[in-house]
Amino acid sequence: MSEQAQPYRGIRVVEFTHMVMGPTCGMVLGDLGAEVIKVESVGQGRHGDTTRNLIGSGAGFFPLFNRNKKSLAIDLQTPEGHEAVLRLIATADIVCENFKPGTMAKLGLDYASLKTLNPRLIYVSLKGFLPGPYEHRTALDEVVQMMGGLAYMTGRPGDPLRAGSSINDIMGGMFGAMGAMAALAARERTGLGQEVQSALFENNVFLMGQHMMQFAVTGKAAEPMPARISAWGIYDIFRVKDEEQIFLAVVSDMAWTTFCTVFGFADLYADPRVRTNNDRVRERVWLIPALRERLAQYSASEVAKRFGANGLPFAPIKRPQDLFDDPHLLATGGLAPMCLPDGRPTQTVLMPMTLDGERPGVRLSPPQMGEHNSEILGELGYDDAQVAALNPLAVEPSGGTQS
Repeated sequence: MSEQAQPYRGIRVVEFTHMVMGPTCGMVLGDLGAEVIKVESVGQGRHGDTTRNLIGSGAGFFPLFNRNKKSLAIDLQTPEGHEAVLRLIATADIVCENFKPGTMAKLGLDYASLKTLNPRLIYVSLKGFLPGPYEHRTALDEVVQMMGGLAYMTGRPGDPLRAGSSINDIMGGMFGAMGAMAALAARERTGLGQEVQSALFENNVFLMGQHMMQFAVTGKAAEPMPARISAWGIYDIFRVKDEEQIFLAVVSDMAWTTFCTVFGFADLYADPRVRTNNDRVRERVWLIPALRERLAQYSASEVAKRFGANGLPFAPIKRPQDLFDDPHLLATGGLAPMCLPDGRPTQTVLMPMTLDGERPGVRLSPPQMGEHNSEILGELGYDDAQVAALNPLAVEPSGGTQS
């Protein structure tokens, strides 16, 4: 990846993070060129970022959200470890943390303590809630999806359902990174850092804004997505030949003309009951079953071919693992090689953006715990004996660096 695709090259980020929200913030900044140092607290029963050892749905957290980072494993509870971290923070542009309220203050690593050490420091605090009545409650993505309306909108009526990704964690981390970027721009003018806060609940409410405004405009409550009255006459999943499924959309009157022509549905095109999109919305109760019956004779690939050739929106129903073989991602560089912490090679997903035609890529694979202790502490002025004393989990470099 060229330096042009690394706009934050030369910016140092020190992160005290775990799970998804905090690491996402650091990953975004790291992908954009920042040097991100992940401080992992070890000793006295602490074993660094516990996300390293999650199984089930958490097994992908650490390898995805901790690329382009270095790991410093250190005991923050000892005077020597605490002093080393303060030395490191004195060299930093940004500190990120996502621990429970009060945790960083107990360690003397909150913004109020650190801004006297480094007035130019930008401090990103990622929490469940912004300051207010809820701020001391423990939040998870699922918690705020339930209390913030997203689960209600995702599930069927009476059956709230968590969305199928850590949406608020990931977006909350992204908003934290955006706040850090804004603070960097402000520092150019003022010479001073500031505290940035981002939170799960407020992120979820932002996502619900469109439905809140729908109520404000119409006076009618938004229906859960599976039960909603779509704005489009044809906007649904169809089961076709051999029980395959495909999503199809016909969202304008011109598209309706094309659709009926391509599939030879002249009788439907001539039916005055479904002439306009709004007519088709009103007549969905019989129109959609009729289309399901007619389209059932076609394979999903044939329907996709006809829709694609005529500019009509369609989508195969894919599983996450299918995306490793997606021809568009493979052709456009949307996936990049990386080593897992155990050394196995894989492909990982890059950020969905380009800078001057380039995707910000992978420079460093997710680090082993303490992999960069010698490099980081040596740079801070510690000799080999001091580095060894501060590094209870010394490891050899994994060789996971990517060009």
